[in-house]
Formats: sequence, structure tokens, C-alpha cells
Amino acid sequence: MSTAQHGNGAVRETPDRYGAFPRLTPEQLQNLTPHGERRRTTEGEVLYREGEPFREFLAILSGTVEILQDHGDREERTMALHGPGRFLGELGMLEGQAAFDTAVVREAGEILAVPVERQRTLIGRDPVLGDLILRACLGRRYLLIGLGAGFRILGSCYSQDTRRLREFAARNRLPHRWLDLERDKEAEALLRRFSVRPDETPVVLWKGDRVLRNPSNAELARLIGLPAPTAKDAQCDVVVVGAGPAGLAAAVYGASDGLTTISVDAVATGGQAGASSRIENYLGFPSGISGGELIERAVLQAHKFGARLMVPAQVNRLTPQDDAYVVTFTDGSHVRAGAVVLASGVRYRRLEVPGIERLEGISVYYAATVHEASLCEADPVAVVGGGNSAGQAALFLAQHASGVHLLVRGGDLNADMSRYLVDQVERHPKIEVLLHTEVRDVSGKDKLESLSVEDNTGGERRPLRAAALFVFIGARPRTEWLRGALALDEKGFVLTGADARAAADATRWDALGRAPLLLETSLPGVFAAGDVRSGSVKRVASATGEGAMAIRLVHEHRENAGNLVRDRTTGPERPQPEADRSPPRR
Repeated sequence: MSTAQHGNGAVRETPDRYGAFPRLTPEQLQNLTPHGERRRTTEGEVLYREGEPFREFLAILSGTVEILQDHGDREERTMALHGPGRFLGELGMLEGQAAFDTAVVREAGEILAVPVERQRTLIGRDPVLGDLILRACLGRRYLLIGLGAGFRILGSCYSQDTRRLREFAARNRLPHRWLDLERDKEAEALLRRFSVRPDETPVVLWKGDRVLRNPSNAELARLIGLPAPTAKDAQCDVVVVGAGPAGLAAAVYGASDGLTTISVDAVATGGQAGASSRIENYLGFPSGISGGELIERAVLQAHKFGARLMVPAQVNRLTPQDDAYVVTFTDGSHVRAGAVVLASGVRYRRLEVPGIERLEGISVYYAATVHEASLCEADPVAVVGGGNSAGQAALFLAQHASGVHLLVRGGDLNADMSRYLVDQVERHPKIEVLLHTEVRDVSGKDKLESLSVEDNTGGERRPLRAAALFVFIGARPRTEWLRGALALDEKGFVLTGADARAAADATRWDALGRAPLLLETSLPGVFAAGDVRSGSVKRVASATGEGAMAIRLVHEHRENAGNLVRDRTTGPERPQPEADRSPPRR
């Protein structure tokens, strides 16, 4: 967002260089008019305020509206200026979050105000308008993130809680700015201003005067308006654990099929896909799509069909109870469900290098998003890994850094990376691929300055200048809480189908008259989808497909219409024809 220009008293609208400020056509405004009300505005009127939820979708018919950050504070700044045809708001408007800026009428005129809930319904009915608004809202969110708008996190780079809050904000794609107590003079001044002691940090500053001392992730979520858990004893048809591509697909298909669906995640919607800068081989997006945009679209779909998403909500126990399951959270609350879909995904493995822990979250990262990229502008960086995640990160970071060193332990980039990515990486003038290379040491006092890398074929070491290190070296499943509850393989991934039956008590299935369904675990009615499942294909498209398939199998479980069912007339078991047990296609 560019700063509005007011030379000689003239008001000039912010140019739309980023595709974030489209103009509604007269026909679109005319179609929206019956669903809202036309309202006159006065100069200086506040249309919505930072920190408060959006109540209305506002389109400008005449006059101008200024978008401000830190309104009323001595650090107030103009983010954009909108004129006739433009609309206000960003992603928070669509997802029920608080506003991250304030809209003030600069020149009196007229607006069209449509209640937000009604606008969300209209977006679902009009794909052209819906796509226009969604893309604009996403673009504005990423511009806010890049500008460091939103709330501020004050904390030491050496603090585990500071890292926790920063990760939570980044993973949830929340506009924020981090002020390091160790080297930022502004941070010291703010601590004095708000009478915060060093031992009370980290703190979150919101709306210029709201202070949260070392808040939990749930407290920060409530502040921003994220859908944190509220019910102590919820009940539903299906609970989905994990909100990455597999989990969100299960939530969308479950809710659209009429099942009461609750989806929970310990940190954020999106999983690893949400941190991907660009996915270019996902069906239907020939020019690619960012992981963030794909996930936000899925979140809106889930809301549209009535799925309930809860973040952060960390699960720590799965308990059979009668013919259902109880999913218990770390805060003691629980959800009872007739079926469960496990889609908790995986977490990246950490790089085991002496001294690296003190730099994690400062200049060593396990994701490459807009936030991390903005911290290493014009500096060389290094990426460790040889898979698709590493390739995507290298290409994305090459748009920001002066150069990218891609460090690959093996000797062939084609071994684990898709061919289309290999071609782009090898052709990019700012990416240097170093095969047979491993990191042995890191150097830097307050942040990373250089690496010591070793050729693992000959043992030669050399220094490599890098201001940031991005690590993508494989992953391990998030299944610690499932040990003892159901069958896992030797690496901790969830066994399903025939593998689950082989590892479980065979008599468990006798009463059902069937074997485990394709994605069913060693517990009847509990399914696994996506990366957490043993033998899964680690791709966004396959995870999405498995999430949808899991709901199809939930229906079969609920109807006891699996591989074998009891003939209610004669009693013996018989195979059921495929056509007899297929729910309607969607």
C-alpha cells in the first residue's frame, strides 16, 4: 500500500499496483444494492476501527476514504486512499477476525453498506464477484504483513515464548511486527511507556494501548478474533484433527454432506502447505497458487458449509466411548464425535548443528513466507534440502535475497524434487546449487552471518556467507498423543486399511462384519488422511483427495456398509455390490 499523496490539498487515490484494490463495476454495485443500504458519510467519520470486528462490507459510491494504521497514535500512518468503486476491508472481514487498520472518511460522499454475513453468502453465489473480493482481501493481507502492520510483539530473540508468539502469528498469516529487546531502541521506549518489566516480556501491543503480558496462543487468538475453542463439551458427527489440506478437505466435504463437523488445529490452518510460497503443480492452477491463498480459500469454503474451525486447540487424547470417541484437549475440554479423521500432518525436522538453536526464529527458519523473506532483503541466504519444499523456498527467496545457496546432501537434484522445479532452480541466475553439501557450523552473535559447509564426499570445509538459513530436511508425524491408542508404523505414521488390521486385534472387526476400510485405522470409525498416514503420497493434491475420501468412508462406517455387511433377512455375511453402498456423488 502506498502512502496517499496530498500535494496542494488535492486528494489522490492510491494506485492499484498490486491487484489489491480493484474497482467494482456499475453492474456489480447495482447487484449488491438490494442487499444493503446507501448511506451518506461525513468528513472525519470512522467507518471501522482497528481491533474491532467488521460489521459491514463497504463499497464507496462517492467521496474518498483513508485507511490508517495506528489511528490516533503519534505513529499514525496512511496505508491507502480509496475512491468511488473501491471497497473496504481485508481478509479479516471474510474470516470473522478483527480489523488491522482503521477507515476514516477523507471527503464526504456516499457508501453502500452490506452486512458481512449477507455479503459472505453473496460471494458464494457469485463466483466472479467472490473471486474478485477474495483476491483483493488476500492481497491486502499480504501487503499489511509486508509493511509490519497489525499488533507488535516485544520480546527477546533468546526467549522461547517470543519465538512461540512469532511462529503463531506467522503461521496464521496475521499482520504483526516484532521488536527485539536486545537491539531495538524503540522496544525499550515502549516498555517504559507501558510500565512493563523485562521479566513480563514478551508482550503484545494492540491498538496502541492494549498490552498482553506473555499471552498464550489462545489468548492472542481471542484478541484477534480467531475461532478459538469455546465449548467445553461439544458433540458432533465428525471431528477432524488437523487443518492442513487433508483436514480442510475433510471439513469441507463433511459439512457439505450435512455432517456436523468440527475441525481443530494446534497452531494454525494450513499446515506445511500454508507456508509454501508457490504450488505450481496443483490441478486447475496453471500459473500456480500460493499455499496461503489455497488455504484461505479452503477456510472460507469450510465456513460456507457450516464447519466449525477451532484454532489453537491442541489434542492430547483419543478415547473410545460406547459407539463414539472422545477427543480431549490440553485445556481439559473435549469433543464427542461419532467418527474421527486424523489429519494432523507432519512437522519439519530440525537441523542438528551446534549453536543453531539460539538463532532459530531470528535468522534460522523452517518456513519461507512473506514474513521471513522481508527480513533478509538484499542479503544472501542458504536453503538446506533437496525436496520440493526446498526448491519452492529457493525460488521464492531468490525474489528477495541477493543470492540463494541451495545445499543438497545427495548428489542428484532429481532424486527428490519434481522435474519442473529442478528446471526452474537450475536456470535461475540467483540460485547456486551445491550438491554433496552439509552444514557443520553456524556463526554470528546476534544473528546468522555465515555457515561452515562440508563436501561429504571429500570432507573439505569452507565458509559460506549467509544472513539467513532455511531448513527443509524431511518431517516426522504429529502422532505422539496417539501412541497406545491405535496402531502406528515404526516411524510413527498411522497405519490404515489392511496394514491396520494386521497390526490390531482381528476380533475387533468381527462384530462389524467387515475389515477396515481403505483409510480406516485400527479403531473402527477413526480414519487417517494426508501426510500423517503411513504410505501416503506427500503431495497437496493427494492429501486433499484423501481428506475428501475419508468423509466418503465415514458415511460407509455410519451406515455399516463397508466391505462386508450382515444380510438383515438371512443373517449370514455377504459382499455388498459397489452400487448398493455408494452415497450420492458430489
